[in-house]
Amino acid sequence: MSTLPIHPVSHPIDGLVSVPGSKSITNRALLLAALADGTSRLEGALFSDDTRYMATALIQLGVKVRGDELGAESEIEGCGGAFPTPEAELFLGNAGTATRFLTAALCLGNGTYFVDGIARMRQRPIGDLLGALRTLGADIVSPNDCVPLEIRAQGLKGGAVTIRGDASSQFLSALLLIAPKTRDGLEITIDGPLFSQPYVEMTLQMLEQWGAASSNENLARFHVAGGQTLRAQTYVIEPDASSASYFFAAAAVTGGRVRIKNLGKDALQGDLAFVDVLEKMGCEVKKTKTFTEVHGPREGKLRGVSVDMNAISDCVMTLAAIAPFADAPVEISNVAHIRGKETDRLAALCRELARLGAKVEEKSDGMTIFPAKKLKRASIKTYDDHRMAMSFAITGLRSPGIEIRDPGCVAKTFPDFFERLDKLCARSR
Repeated sequence: MSTLPIHPVSHPIDGLVSVPGSKSITNRALLLAALADGTSRLEGALFSDDTRYMATALIQLGVKVRGDELGAESEIEGCGGAFPTPEAELFLGNAGTATRFLTAALCLGNGTYFVDGIARMRQRPIGDLLGALRTLGADIVSPNDCVPLEIRAQGLKGGAVTIRGDASSQFLSALLLIAPKTRDGLEITIDGPLFSQPYVEMTLQMLEQWGAASSNENLARFHVAGGQTLRAQTYVIEPDASSASYFFAAAAVTGGRVRIKNLGKDALQGDLAFVDVLEKMGCEVKKTKTFTEVHGPREGKLRGVSVDMNAISDCVMTLAAIAPFADAPVEISNVAHIRGKETDRLAALCRELARLGAKVEEKSDGMTIFPAKKLKRASIKTYDDHRMAMSFAITGLRSPGIEIRDPGCVAKTFPDFFERLDKLCARSR
């Protein structure tokens, strides 16, 4: 397994950063385009492991998908609602969105489909989604409510279903994405609190953009009519806000400035709210329609903060990685669900922060990280989790002697992350 040393900067960074397209939007757009009538073009699309799994699966299902990685564009000929191929074996790696969304979408047609993933994906329960689909009449065989699973599809009539809101918002998004193509539509009731609400709101906005009508009652009950037509179109995908968080954090810890273009105040992605956390920590933040800019405090002197990160949980690791540089404890709460991500992210963060010599208290739903006068040199384990690698790379901009194990894991969502980070920091080293 390779390692990558991270070289600290000697003075504040300053630059304009281009970030690849949103993984969450790209995978939703790929599926909506596949279910639409006509040919769609996705501009600014992300090409990474997760989106390749989705695109490859669609091709196996008979959808014509043509990708131009250099131009960050994809063209998809929609199938109008049911996949043409009646039998397929899909391997989806550790791509959570692709696995959840396709599991639901496969139930729309007629055929037998097998879905599997890597060992970690086989540990990530999707029982809540499977239970909802079974309530709607789907025939799904799964030994332990994880992949591998077999779907014996006979179409979905639709109807009323209840699903927990505190397991994964992707389960609800999966149901919403297929609802317009069921015969009678779906009425979905949420049991308990709804976690990661911005991702659900993103799904609803994208359904509207693709021509599907829906309504909801305070995100507690959702109504989507069936038999709707999804409108093929040219669709522009905005830069990934989660990926942008690392560059914003780099500005924060170096006292520098980072501007990310085409990611503005009207962005679909809730993770842009990470910059609001940085503002509370002493950074200057500017949001316009066409860019977002963060300027870190002088010498990276960040303030401690206590924050509920349920709505922006993909940024927990970014905050945790810069928390030791704050002048007071950083408390992160209400994110117990990230234990079921690519790795147990709370446990992994606590172990690696401790490896650096930082004092950290792990809690069932979060952690408290205390200021550190000086961090140790360390080789950071990444647990095959892209966000571990990218987050602790930012720690290494401030603290010498940090290296990242298995840096290639960033290919899941951001294949050239380290090249872009080096380009940003080159003049500051």
